[in-house]
Amino acid sequence: MATNKDKKNDKEQSKAQGTAEGGILGEGLAAFESFSKAMIEASTQAQDLMAQVIPTSTPDLAASKADPFGLAPDFADVFGKIASHPETLLAAQSQLWQGYSAIWANAIKRASGEAADDVIKPAPGDRRWRSADWNENPAFDLIKQSYLLNASWINALVENAPDIDPKTRKKVAFFTKQMTDAFAPTNFAMTNPDVLKATVQSKGENLQKGMENFARDMERGDGTLKISQTDTKAFEIGRDIATAPGKVIYENEIMQLLQFSPTTKTTFSRPLVIFPPWINKYYILDLRPDQSMIRWLVDKGYSVFLVSWVNPDPALKDKGFEDYMREGILAALDAIKDATGEEKVNAVGYCIGGTLLAATLAYMAAKKDKRIASATFFAAQADFEDPGDLSVFCDDAGLAEIARRMDEAGGVLDGAAMAETFNMLRSNDLIWSSVISNYMLGKSPRAFDLLFWNADSTRMPKALHLFYLDQFYRQNAFAKGQLVLGGEKLDPGNVNIPMYVQSSRDDHIAPYASVYRGAQLYGGAKTGKVRFMMAGSGHIAGVINPPKAKKYRHWTNTALSETVEEWIAGAEEHPGSWWPDWHNWLKTKSGKKGPARTPGYGDLPVIEDAPGRYVKVKS
Repeated sequence: MATNKDKKNDKEQSKAQGTAEGGILGEGLAAFESFSKAMIEASTQAQDLMAQVIPTSTPDLAASKADPFGLAPDFADVFGKIASHPETLLAAQSQLWQGYSAIWANAIKRASGEAADDVIKPAPGDRRWRSADWNENPAFDLIKQSYLLNASWINALVENAPDIDPKTRKKVAFFTKQMTDAFAPTNFAMTNPDVLKATVQSKGENLQKGMENFARDMERGDGTLKISQTDTKAFEIGRDIATAPGKVIYENEIMQLLQFSPTTKTTFSRPLVIFPPWINKYYILDLRPDQSMIRWLVDKGYSVFLVSWVNPDPALKDKGFEDYMREGILAALDAIKDATGEEKVNAVGYCIGGTLLAATLAYMAAKKDKRIASATFFAAQADFEDPGDLSVFCDDAGLAEIARRMDEAGGVLDGAAMAETFNMLRSNDLIWSSVISNYMLGKSPRAFDLLFWNADSTRMPKALHLFYLDQFYRQNAFAKGQLVLGGEKLDPGNVNIPMYVQSSRDDHIAPYASVYRGAQLYGGAKTGKVRFMMAGSGHIAGVINPPKAKKYRHWTNTALSETVEEWIAGAEEHPGSWWPDWHNWLKTKSGKKGPARTPGYGDLPVIEDAPGRYVKVKS
């Protein structure tokens, strides 16, 4: 029989239990309320954003095109050919179902505690699947493998389609991969384990913050989504990046010429002048001090000059390729002679700056102009027979669309348009990773100097850009000896100076095989004057790889074999940066050392401090 004391204890215990349960329930209700509030706010922001954006972004149907790059007929051609070979399609479908059967069989094994290997695995370096849940959680593992199987199947179907023109196949394959990458489960909140975890842990605040980021990027793009890849306020040109000391000693409408201050008491007598691409700004060569190629070259005793191209507005829309040769390269040679008294220079061309340099060398050879004693090319193409993924934008439909966009912008290609194109070449790294981080995880873009440079795009004049795309990408006129500049029909075989040709193994913009074919064009290739080298990594990291970083590898071979495959087979592998190899080659062509040259010492007065005005103009 219970005593009064027992009843009292039971009552207190019951009260305590009720308080505890009430506390747990209260916490749960509070969490749910917080989550609901975040979802409501995110939904409200989304509705407000759509209300603001839709009226301003609705396209003018008379001016817009549903298929600006002419994909419909190309896709119809490829998939029509696939359908016309039912035996090929049947075999592909059978292979797909076998893959599905294997995936489900493995899923059943794992559910019963048995070990089972993946039927299909991500490609090496594919960072979309870094979360442990993609391997350890059976449901997410099943989603991952099903997606990879589907993506691999449809991409292979296009790659192996019979009787397709190679250019058409390449175009359809490129945009098919864009589509399969876009539909990856990592790009959707409900099938991304990291997003689901963040949503639970933050009670939905990540999605609320993501909508704020999305709204900011829409506003930044004036109604068009302009994805933030980095914190653009974290850097200032001339303060954090592009800080190598120097002066602007010459300028005209399309460029400023920079001369960098020496850090050694003596310098090589022959100046070194660099022509970077005008598609981006020059300071990729001068990011942080410990990554700066310019600082490294100055420390090695070179007198370094560099062209900083203008960020052109519509007033320069008629400036063409020949103008960039005359007012860019040839004007720089004149100015350097005035500044130093030296008749000859060593020249460097990076990417499209290298293409311009190659054409200018052929023009100078025709004119018997010998002011460039040696040339170095960074990731630069001269033969465009197979120029990489950018060629998919250079058919009739692509050039017509580019011309239309430039006309709408007053005769220049907006820098953002070119940046978007380059981002598509690495969409998972440069587009979708930012979409997930910014809009689903609700993170603020991190400060990263390389991505700041990548986002600091430039415009391009219509005349220049269309000439380049048509004459090089479409016609391959220079490699065929058909390009005409300044009334001269250019023959690369007449160029017979020492050359150092750098390529990168993973470069999708200037593929190493294409760069190698370009190296074989010159007369110097037949006389042993052309040195080809292949670095690790891609278009940027393959070039900007200071020795102190101790990253990647590079390959050398003194022979210029008939094919790049033969060259690779005979190449020697070296750890780390290729810069010392280039220095050992370049210093033998740079003359004797004398007292260091200070900018402004010669006949050209200083105009302003480096990095100059041109590089600071935003698009």
